[in-house]
Amino acid sequence: QVQVVESGGGLVQAGGSLRLTCAASGSIFNRMGWHRQAPGKQRELVARIASDATYYADSVKGRFSISRDNAKNTVYLQMNSLKAEDTAVYYCTVTALGRDYWGQGTQVTVSS
Repeated sequence: QVQVVESGGGLVQAGGSLRLTCAASGSIFNRMGWHRQAPGKQRELVARIASDATYYADSVKGRFSISRDNAKNTVYLQMNSLKAEDTAVYYCTVTALGRDYWGQGTQVTVSS
């Protein structure tokens, strides 16, 4: 059974940093990443990592960094220079055997 558990969200002032952690278990995950959904907006892909390839949304390039520890099936999202518009629920997403699995989400709130 696949489990996906996020942690690390919270309240931070604009310009601050947060680090999100996602621990997955129950399979081998070829791709891991983060989506987010702000109130009244569509869910969007923020960052993704597969093997050594990474993807970042334009809105977070240069500020966010994704990394993973394969031995622990864990993916991290380091978020720096946070802005009010980064406020959202952040969801970890992992892919195994062509199927996507989602975590329950963690709230990130950036105060301006």
